[in-house]
Amino acid sequence: MMDCRLSPKRRLGAMANTKLFPFFGRILLPCVLLLSLLSSSRSSSTQDMRILSAERRIVEQIMYIRTPTSKIESFTRVNPTDKAGTELKYGYFHDRPPYSFSPISVHYENNNPFVVVEELVREVEISHWGSLQIKEFYRLKHGGALHKGVFSRLEYQARPSVNGASSFRQLLVKLPPRVSSVYYRDEIGNISTSHLRTDYRESELEIEPRYPLFGGWKVAFVIGYSLPLEDCIFESPDGQYYLNLSFGCPFVETLVDSLTIKVALPEGSKSPAAAVSFPSDQYLEKTYSYLDVVGRTTVVIKKKNVVPEHNIPFQVYYSFSPICMLAEPLMLVTAFFLFFCACIAYLHMDLSLGKA
Repeated sequence: MMDCRLSPKRRLGAMANTKLFPFFGRILLPCVLLLSLLSSSRSSSTQDMRILSAERRIVEQIMYIRTPTSKIESFTRVNPTDKAGTELKYGYFHDRPPYSFSPISVHYENNNPFVVVEELVREVEISHWGSLQIKEFYRLKHGGALHKGVFSRLEYQARPSVNGASSFRQLLVKLPPRVSSVYYRDEIGNISTSHLRTDYRESELEIEPRYPLFGGWKVAFVIGYSLPLEDCIFESPDGQYYLNLSFGCPFVETLVDSLTIKVALPEGSKSPAAAVSFPSDQYLEKTYSYLDVVGRTTVVIKKKNVVPEHNIPFQVYYSFSPICMLAEPLMLVTAFFLFFCACIAYLHMDLSLGKA
């Protein structure tokens, strides 16, 4: 359900121009059109939609549907309907009553990779001693037409454009500029099939899974990197620090079913608060890292159905006293001091069994 409210301060009969940008996830229903001997499926998509209406009478309405290719198998005809290349035009419709709609279905060929991130967990660790450490856990799936039968890597490499038209091998990750210590690995170990390009505006990481992904296949991996502290941590006029990062998934044009962001604040931080521009679930928890004593306050942000339009900055505010930075060095100094005292005491002890 979509709730759109207009300003009540309008005189009777006044005109208002309103633009709505709805985004639909998993509205395409993939199905297999052709299955070769190697079971490399070419997929098509059935898109079920409605000619949207509203709670008020619509004087005039028109809707355009643009498909990736001009191979449209079938589509629902609702007068007036017009087709030109990759574009379908429904309308103009006049004087539509409130809450009225007409269901339509468009069946077309689509071999584009359906990259769906089923779960993304991003862990951000802030340390005022150095850089910002970010680790991202991905569980990714090809959401296209399901692959059936056997798979031959030899035949796939011989004719990838024919035997793997709907598969994909590479993914492009958009990272912030000045990233360092970038790694890409999975449960087996480090994956060397990646390439990093950096400049002063952004960084691009091209990654390649261990195997090509067909419809229904899944893969899990981890991407980690470091960022300079001065690029992400700032101080507000009231003396608080705040983290400024981009929300959403760094993959290009990707839907995320479940996104979880965990921001581990420095030990001793107080008054944590997150500022996100859209509804999300937020709560606090305790995490422990190296040399932590009382644990770090961690701000957890969760959101379902994340689209590329959610890739906007969000902030996490917290209060932190610089004196707390001395806790870990003092703990190390104390530990070494006690260790050397124990060594000195041991060297000066006489443990021999001699006669009195």
